[in-house]
Amino acid sequence: MKNKIKVLIVDDSAVVRQALEEILSSDPQIEVMATAADPYIAAEKIKHEVPDVITLDVEMPRMDGITFLQKIMSQRPIPVVMCSSLTEKGSETTIKALEYGSVDVIQKPRIGAKKYLEESKMLICDAVKAAASAKLTPLNSKPLKVTPKLTADAVIAKPETKAMIQTTEKVVVVGASTGGTEALRVFLEALPPDAPGIVIVQHMPENFTAAFARRLDGLCQVTVKEAEDNDTVIRGRALIAPGNRHTLLKRSGARYYVEVKDGPLVCRHRPSVDVLFRSAARYAGKNALGVIMTGMGDDGARGMLEMKEAGAYNFAQDENTSVVFGMPNEAIKRGGVDKVLPLEKIAPEVIRICSLQK
Repeated sequence: MKNKIKVLIVDDSAVVRQALEEILSSDPQIEVMATAADPYIAAEKIKHEVPDVITLDVEMPRMDGITFLQKIMSQRPIPVVMCSSLTEKGSETTIKALEYGSVDVIQKPRIGAKKYLEESKMLICDAVKAAASAKLTPLNSKPLKVTPKLTADAVIAKPETKAMIQTTEKVVVVGASTGGTEALRVFLEALPPDAPGIVIVQHMPENFTAAFARRLDGLCQVTVKEAEDNDTVIRGRALIAPGNRHTLLKRSGARYYVEVKDGPLVCRHRPSVDVLFRSAARYAGKNALGVIMTGMGDDGARGMLEMKEAGAYNFAQDENTSVVFGMPNEAIKRGGVDKVLPLEKIAPEVIRICSLQK
Protein backbone atom coordinates (compact mmCIF):
# COMPACT_ATOMS: atom_id res chain seq x y z
CA MET A 1 0.00 0.00 0.00
CA LYS A 2 1.27 3.47 -0.85
CA ASN A 3 2.45 5.46 2.16
CA LYS A 4 0.06 8.13 3.37
CA ILE A 5 0.90 11.81 2.98
CA LYS A 6 2.07 13.08 6.38
CA VAL A 7 0.77 16.57 7.17
CA LEU A 8 1.76 19.05 9.86
CA ILE A 9 -0.96 21.62 10.63
CA VAL A 10 0.28 24.98 11.94
CA ASP A 11 -2.41 27.42 13.14
CA ASP A 12 -2.86 29.42 16.33
CA SER A 13 -6.60 28.67 16.44
CA ALA A 14 -7.46 25.41 18.20
CA VAL A 15 -10.81 25.36 16.40
CA VAL A 16 -9.17 25.64 12.97
CA ARG A 17 -6.56 23.02 13.86
CA GLN A 18 -9.31 20.60 14.88
CA ALA A 19 -11.37 21.32 11.75
CA LEU A 20 -8.39 20.83 9.44
CA GLU A 21 -7.36 17.65 11.24
CA GLU A 22 -10.87 16.18 10.82
CA ILE A 23 -11.02 17.18 7.14
CA LEU A 24 -7.59 15.83 6.24
CA SER A 25 -7.95 12.66 8.30
CA SER A 26 -11.16 11.87 6.43
CA ASP A 27 -9.10 11.24 3.29
CA PRO A 28 -7.60 7.72 3.24
CA GLN A 29 -4.47 9.01 1.47
CA ILE A 30 -3.63 11.59 4.17
CA GLU A 31 -2.37 11.28 7.74
CA VAL A 32 -2.14 14.24 10.13
CA MET A 33 1.30 13.77 11.63
CA ALA A 34 0.91 16.54 14.21
CA THR A 35 -0.53 19.98 14.88
CA ALA A 36 1.22 23.08 16.21
CA ALA A 37 -0.07 26.38 17.60
CA ASP A 38 2.86 28.42 16.26
CA PRO A 39 6.03 28.08 14.15
CA TYR A 40 8.31 27.52 17.16
CA ILE A 41 6.35 24.43 18.20
CA ALA A 42 6.23 23.35 14.55
CA ALA A 43 10.01 23.63 14.24
CA GLU A 44 10.47 21.31 17.23
CA LYS A 45 8.12 18.74 15.72
CA ILE A 46 9.96 18.88 12.37
CA LYS A 47 13.23 18.06 14.20
CA HIS A 48 11.73 14.71 15.21
CA GLU A 49 9.78 13.91 12.03
CA VAL A 50 9.71 15.70 8.68
CA PRO A 51 6.22 16.04 7.19
CA ASP A 52 5.43 15.65 3.50
CA VAL A 53 3.28 18.81 3.55
CA ILE A 54 2.73 21.69 5.98
CA THR A 55 -0.50 23.69 6.16
CA LEU A 56 0.45 27.10 7.49
CA ASP A 57 -1.60 29.94 8.90
CA VAL A 58 -0.70 33.41 7.64
CA GLU A 59 -1.09 35.45 10.84
CA MET A 60 0.16 33.97 14.12
CA PRO A 61 1.71 35.27 17.37
CA ARG A 62 5.48 35.05 18.04
CA MET A 63 6.29 34.44 14.34
CA ASP A 64 4.07 35.11 11.32
CA GLY A 65 3.54 32.47 8.65
CA ILE A 66 5.44 34.40 5.96
CA THR A 67 8.63 34.53 8.04
CA PHE A 68 8.35 30.83 8.87
CA LEU A 69 7.75 30.01 5.20
CA GLN A 70 10.93 31.87 4.19
CA LYS A 71 12.95 29.95 6.80
CA ILE A 72 11.53 26.61 5.61
CA MET A 73 12.18 27.29 1.94
CA SER A 74 15.71 28.58 2.48
CA GLN A 75 16.84 25.95 5.01
CA ARG A 76 14.86 22.75 4.42
CA PRO A 77 12.27 23.02 1.63
CA ILE A 78 9.00 21.28 2.46
CA PRO A 79 5.80 21.75 0.40
CA VAL A 80 3.71 24.41 2.15
CA VAL A 81 0.01 25.17 1.64
CA MET A 82 -0.96 28.54 3.10
CA CYS A 83 -4.25 28.57 5.00
CA SER A 84 -5.85 32.01 4.94
CA SER A 85 -9.12 33.65 5.88
CA LEU A 86 -11.20 35.58 3.36
CA THR A 87 -9.99 39.09 4.11
CA GLU A 88 -8.54 41.71 1.80
CA LYS A 89 -5.44 42.06 4.00
CA GLY A 90 -5.06 38.30 4.23
CA SER A 91 -5.35 37.99 0.46
CA GLU A 92 -2.55 40.48 -0.21
CA THR A 93 -0.28 38.75 2.32
CA THR A 94 -1.03 35.29 0.96
CA ILE A 95 -0.21 36.37 -2.59
CA LYS A 96 3.19 37.38 -1.21
CA ALA A 97 3.51 33.90 0.32
CA LEU A 98 3.10 32.37 -3.14
CA GLU A 99 6.06 34.46 -4.31
CA TYR A 100 8.14 33.10 -1.42
CA GLY A 101 7.57 29.47 -2.34
CA SER A 102 4.20 28.38 -1.00
CA VAL A 103 2.81 25.70 -3.33
CA ASP A 104 -0.84 26.70 -2.95
CA VAL A 105 -3.34 28.66 -0.91
CA ILE A 106 -6.53 27.32 0.66
CA GLN A 107 -9.39 29.04 2.39
CA LYS A 108 -9.71 28.34 6.10
CA PRO A 109 -12.58 25.94 6.79
CA ARG A 110 -15.88 27.73 7.29
CA ILE A 111 -16.68 26.46 10.76
CA GLY A 112 -20.32 25.42 11.01
CA ALA A 113 -21.07 26.08 7.33
CA LYS A 114 -22.53 22.68 6.46
CA LYS A 115 -23.46 23.84 2.95
CA TYR A 116 -19.78 24.15 2.04
CA LEU A 117 -18.44 21.19 4.04
CA GLU A 118 -18.13 18.64 1.23
CA GLU A 119 -16.69 21.17 -1.24
CA SER A 120 -14.22 22.36 1.42
CA LYS A 121 -13.12 18.81 2.18
CA MET A 122 -12.52 18.09 -1.48
CA LEU A 123 -10.63 21.29 -2.24
CA ILE A 124 -8.46 21.18 0.90
CA CYS A 125 -7.54 17.51 0.47
CA ASP A 126 -6.80 17.98 -3.23
CA ALA A 127 -4.53 20.96 -2.43
CA VAL A 128 -2.53 18.89 0.06
CA LYS A 129 -2.22 15.95 -2.35
CA ALA A 130 -1.06 18.28 -5.13
CA ALA A 131 1.50 19.87 -2.81
CA ALA A 132 2.88 16.45 -1.87
CA SER A 133 3.80 15.81 -5.52
CA ALA A 134 5.08 19.31 -6.27
CA LYS A 135 8.64 20.07 -7.37
CA LEU A 136 10.18 22.65 -5.05
CA THR A 137 12.78 25.30 -5.75
CA PRO A 138 14.67 26.45 -2.59
CA LEU A 139 14.96 30.22 -2.02
CA ASN A 140 18.31 32.07 -2.08
CA SER A 141 -13.42 12.06 11.20
CA LYS A 142 -15.95 10.70 8.71
CA PRO A 143 -14.84 9.00 5.52
CA LEU A 144 -14.54 11.47 2.67
CA LYS A 145 -17.71 11.46 0.64
CA VAL A 146 -17.02 10.82 -3.02
CA THR A 147 -18.63 13.65 -4.97
CA PRO A 148 -19.44 13.06 -8.63
CA LYS A 149 -16.81 14.63 -10.88
CA LEU A 150 -18.80 16.83 -13.23
CA THR A 151 -17.74 17.83 -16.70
CA ALA A 152 -18.26 21.19 -18.44
CA ASP A 153 -21.69 19.86 -19.53
CA ALA A 154 -22.92 21.08 -16.13
CA VAL A 155 -22.25 24.71 -17.12
CA ILE A 156 -22.15 24.99 -20.94
CA ALA A 157 -23.33 22.72 -23.75
CA LYS A 158 -20.80 21.15 -26.08
CA PRO A 159 -20.40 22.95 -29.43
CA GLU A 160 -22.71 21.49 -32.07
CA THR A 161 -21.42 23.38 -35.08
CA LYS A 162 -18.09 23.75 -36.85
CA ALA A 163 -15.75 26.55 -35.85
CA MET A 164 -16.81 29.99 -36.98
CA ILE A 165 -15.18 31.94 -39.78
CA GLN A 166 -11.69 33.04 -38.85
CA THR A 167 -11.09 36.74 -38.18
CA THR A 168 -7.95 38.79 -37.65
CA GLU A 169 -8.63 39.29 -33.93
CA LYS A 170 -7.21 36.50 -31.75
CA VAL A 171 -8.03 35.58 -28.18
CA VAL A 172 -5.85 33.55 -25.81
CA VAL A 173 -7.33 31.36 -23.06
CA VAL A 174 -5.10 30.04 -20.28
CA GLY A 175 -5.64 27.45 -17.54
CA ALA A 176 -3.41 26.77 -14.52
CA SER A 177 -3.52 25.35 -11.01
CA THR A 178 -0.80 24.30 -8.55
CA GLY A 179 2.30 26.37 -9.30
CA GLY A 180 0.34 28.52 -11.71
CA THR A 181 0.66 31.82 -9.90
CA GLU A 182 4.35 32.09 -10.70
CA ALA A 183 3.95 30.46 -14.12
CA LEU A 184 1.39 33.09 -15.06
CA ARG A 185 3.71 35.85 -13.88
CA VAL A 186 6.48 34.57 -16.17
CA PHE A 187 4.05 34.22 -19.09
CA LEU A 188 2.35 37.61 -18.70
CA GLU A 189 5.57 39.55 -18.00
CA ALA A 190 6.93 38.35 -21.36
CA LEU A 191 3.99 39.70 -23.38
CA PRO A 192 4.13 43.01 -25.28
CA PRO A 193 1.60 45.76 -24.46
CA ASP A 194 -0.41 45.02 -27.64
CA ALA A 195 -0.72 41.27 -26.99
CA PRO A 196 -4.01 39.58 -27.95
CA GLY A 197 -6.78 39.66 -25.36
CA ILE A 198 -6.37 36.96 -22.71
CA VAL A 199 -8.77 35.16 -20.36
CA ILE A 200 -7.27 33.12 -17.52
CA VAL A 201 -8.55 30.52 -15.07
CA GLN A 202 -6.19 29.99 -12.14
CA HIS A 203 -7.55 27.77 -9.37
CA MET A 204 -7.71 30.08 -6.33
CA PRO A 205 -10.24 30.77 -3.56
CA GLU A 206 -12.60 33.72 -3.85
CA ASN A 207 -11.24 37.16 -2.89
CA PHE A 208 -7.67 36.07 -3.67
CA THR A 209 -7.84 36.58 -7.44
CA ALA A 210 -8.37 40.34 -7.12
CA ALA A 211 -5.14 40.70 -5.12
CA PHE A 212 -3.36 38.38 -7.55
CA ALA A 213 -4.52 40.44 -10.53
CA ARG A 214 -3.37 43.69 -8.90
CA ARG A 215 0.05 42.20 -8.22
CA LEU A 216 0.44 41.11 -11.86
CA ASP A 217 -0.89 44.42 -13.18
CA GLY A 218 1.99 46.19 -11.45
CA LEU A 219 4.55 43.87 -13.05
CA CYS A 220 3.36 43.46 -16.65
CA GLN A 221 3.14 45.58 -19.79
CA VAL A 222 -0.38 44.27 -20.39
CA THR A 223 -3.19 45.36 -18.10
CA VAL A 224 -4.31 42.64 -15.69
CA LYS A 225 -7.61 42.67 -13.80
CA GLU A 226 -10.05 40.32 -12.13
CA ALA A 227 -12.79 39.56 -14.65
CA GLU A 228 -16.23 41.06 -14.17
CA ASP A 229 -19.35 39.94 -15.97
CA ASN A 230 -19.55 41.45 -19.49
CA ASP A 231 -15.93 42.68 -19.52
CA THR A 232 -14.73 43.04 -23.12
CA VAL A 233 -11.72 40.96 -24.15
CA ILE A 234 -9.40 43.45 -25.83
CA ARG A 235 -5.79 43.67 -26.94
CA GLY A 236 -3.34 44.46 -24.15
CA ARG A 237 -5.55 43.16 -21.35
CA ALA A 238 -5.66 39.90 -19.37
CA LEU A 239 -8.79 38.98 -17.42
CA ILE A 240 -8.44 36.55 -14.49
CA ALA A 241 -11.51 34.53 -13.51
CA PRO A 242 -12.69 35.44 -10.00
CA GLY A 243 -12.31 32.70 -7.41
CA ASN A 244 -15.44 30.58 -6.89
CA ARG A 245 -17.05 31.78 -10.16
CA HIS A 246 -16.99 30.10 -13.56
CA THR A 247 -15.81 32.39 -16.38
CA LEU A 248 -16.79 31.82 -20.00
CA LEU A 249 -15.68 33.45 -23.24
CA LYS A 250 -18.59 34.75 -25.32
CA ARG A 251 -18.93 36.60 -28.64
CA SER A 252 -21.39 39.16 -29.95
CA GLY A 253 -20.58 40.13 -33.53
CA ALA A 254 -16.91 41.09 -33.56
CA ARG A 255 -16.81 41.64 -29.79
CA TYR A 256 -15.47 39.04 -27.38
CA TYR A 257 -16.51 39.35 -23.75
CA VAL A 258 -16.69 37.22 -20.61
CA GLU A 259 -19.63 35.84 -18.71
CA VAL A 260 -19.03 35.30 -14.99
CA LYS A 261 -21.50 32.95 -13.37
CA ASP A 262 -22.17 30.52 -10.54
CA GLY A 263 -22.52 26.79 -11.03
CA PRO A 264 -21.41 23.43 -9.66
CA LEU A 265 -17.81 22.35 -9.33
CA VAL A 266 -16.52 21.10 -12.70
CA CYS A 267 -13.54 18.73 -12.58
CA ARG A 268 -13.63 19.50 -8.83
CA HIS A 269 -13.07 23.22 -9.44
CA ARG A 270 -14.90 26.52 -9.69
CA PRO A 271 -13.71 28.30 -11.77
CA SER A 272 -12.96 25.43 -14.12
CA VAL A 273 -10.50 25.47 -17.00
CA ASP A 274 -12.71 23.02 -18.91
CA VAL A 275 -15.60 25.49 -18.78
CA LEU A 276 -13.44 28.32 -20.15
CA PHE A 277 -11.90 26.14 -22.85
CA ARG A 278 -15.25 24.74 -23.99
CA SER A 279 -16.63 28.26 -24.30
CA ALA A 280 -13.58 29.21 -26.39
CA ALA A 281 -14.21 26.21 -28.65
CA ARG A 282 -17.83 27.22 -29.04
CA TYR A 283 -17.50 30.98 -29.50
CA ALA A 284 -13.96 31.57 -30.82
CA GLY A 285 -13.00 28.42 -32.73
CA LYS A 286 -10.03 29.11 -35.06
CA ASN A 287 -9.63 32.57 -33.55
CA ALA A 288 -8.48 31.08 -30.22
CA LEU A 289 -5.13 29.93 -28.84
CA GLY A 290 -5.12 27.74 -25.74
CA VAL A 291 -2.43 27.43 -23.07
CA ILE A 292 -2.49 24.83 -20.29
CA MET A 293 0.00 25.18 -17.47
CA THR A 294 1.19 23.44 -14.33
CA GLY A 295 -1.44 21.84 -12.09
CA MET A 296 -2.72 18.61 -10.60
CA GLY A 297 -5.58 16.64 -12.12
CA ASP A 298 -7.15 16.87 -15.57
CA ASP A 299 -9.14 20.11 -15.56
CA GLY A 300 -8.83 21.62 -19.05
CA ALA A 301 -7.83 18.43 -20.88
CA ARG A 302 -11.28 17.77 -22.36
CA GLY A 303 -11.86 21.42 -23.18
CA MET A 304 -8.50 21.76 -24.88
CA LEU A 305 -9.28 18.82 -27.17
CA GLU A 306 -12.62 20.47 -28.02
CA MET A 307 -10.73 23.68 -28.83
CA LYS A 308 -8.38 21.82 -31.18
CA GLU A 309 -11.32 20.10 -32.88
CA ALA A 310 -12.83 23.58 -33.40
CA GLY A 311 -9.63 24.79 -35.09
CA ALA A 312 -7.72 26.41 -32.22
CA TYR A 313 -3.94 26.13 -31.76
CA ASN A 314 -2.89 24.88 -28.31
CA PHE A 315 0.21 24.90 -26.11
CA ALA A 316 1.14 22.92 -23.00
CA GLN A 317 3.84 23.68 -20.46
CA ASP A 318 6.50 20.97 -20.40
CA GLU A 319 7.19 18.61 -17.50
CA ASN A 320 10.57 20.07 -16.60
CA THR A 321 9.20 23.56 -15.87
CA SER A 322 5.87 22.44 -14.34
CA VAL A 323 5.55 22.30 -10.56
CA VAL A 324 2.96 19.55 -11.11
CA PHE A 325 2.67 18.02 -14.60
CA GLY A 326 -0.86 16.65 -14.19
CA MET A 327 -3.01 19.06 -16.23
CA PRO A 328 -0.59 19.54 -19.16
CA ASN A 329 0.12 15.82 -19.29
CA GLU A 330 -3.57 14.92 -19.44
CA ALA A 331 -4.17 17.43 -22.24
CA ILE A 332 -1.21 16.00 -24.18
CA LYS A 333 -2.41 12.41 -23.70
CA ARG A 334 -5.90 13.30 -24.97
CA GLY A 335 -4.44 14.77 -28.15
CA GLY A 336 -5.50 18.38 -27.65
CA VAL A 337 -2.02 19.94 -27.68
CA ASP A 338 -0.19 21.18 -30.77
CA LYS A 339 3.09 22.14 -29.12
CA VAL A 340 4.78 21.40 -25.74
CA LEU A 341 7.16 24.12 -24.56
CA PRO A 342 9.15 25.16 -21.50
CA LEU A 343 7.42 27.97 -19.63
CA GLU A 344 9.70 30.79 -20.77
CA LYS A 345 9.11 30.01 -24.46
CA ILE A 346 5.29 29.97 -24.38
CA ALA A 347 4.66 33.74 -24.57
CA PRO A 348 7.02 34.38 -27.53
CA GLU A 349 5.49 31.43 -29.40
CA VAL A 350 1.93 32.62 -28.73
CA ILE A 351 2.83 36.02 -30.22
CA ARG A 352 4.57 34.37 -33.19
CA ILE A 353 1.59 32.14 -34.02
CA CYS A 354 -0.81 35.07 -33.72
CA SER A 355 1.29 37.12 -36.16
CA LEU A 356 1.41 34.23 -38.65
CA GLN A 357 -2.37 33.82 -38.56
CA LYS A 358 -3.16 37.48 -39.27
